[in-house]
Amino acid sequence: MSGFRNASLRVLFMLAALGVWEVCVRAFEVPVYILPAPSGILRALYVGVSRFVYVENSWITLEETLLGFLAGTSLAFLLGTAIALSRRFEYFLYPSIVMFQALPKVALAPLIVVWFGVGLPSKIVNAALIAFFPLMVNTIVGLRSADEDRVNLMRSLDASEAQIFWMLRLPGALPFIMAGLEVAMIFALIGAIVAEFVGATKGLGVLINTLNFSGDVAGIFSILLILSTLGLALNQIILAVRRRVLFWDASQKPVTEDARKGGLL
Repeated sequence: MSGFRNASLRVLFMLAALGVWEVCVRAFEVPVYILPAPSGILRALYVGVSRFVYVENSWITLEETLLGFLAGTSLAFLLGTAIALSRRFEYFLYPSIVMFQALPKVALAPLIVVWFGVGLPSKIVNAALIAFFPLMVNTIVGLRSADEDRVNLMRSLDASEAQIFWMLRLPGALPFIMAGLEVAMIFALIGAIVAEFVGATKGLGVLINTLNFSGDVAGIFSILLILSTLGLALNQIILAVRRRVLFWDASQKPVTEDARKGGLL
């Protein structure tokens, strides 16, 4: 019941914010090319969806995001694990990875398009590069957060390093890894859009560029609405997976009424 009430309050807050936006734009006669009213944005959204232009390009951007997310996080987990468990890997790999991550991806995007073309591969690579670093860092921190006393205890019981990893290090690192996945998913979406800005034939980023050249600000806002909704949906999927995987973690337990009444929240 409380969950339904909270969701209703969230929807009411968003509707109130849109109402204030609409009233302010009309009252102060803000030009459409500066800030369109929500009603104009919804009209542009309806036109784009009814013509299936937004639907087709949204699927393309979603495909690029998910494939880039899978590629980037897979590599991040493997390298993060290698660096966390081996000082030699850390010494040789970590500085190079940090230096590469410091490079602005907006500057790298044109090179990636030149190397991989304007098709799907360049978007996947760019999304993967941006999604890579957050998960790698969280994987390293999580795997190294294992209690050394417990590690020594398992070694004293003749446990192999593989057993220590699967039974102790990885379960303890899961909260860090899931937090990194939340960030990586949003970064992958950003990476896909950046790559579409630089060079692509389809996708929401291409539509934004097209509408920008034609001066359709309401259309641009409608695509931004789609992107924000898409990002929220992807984030909720990761959160749902997190709740299923980390059912044992105290941070996933709902706050009790006693805690609320006690003024903890």
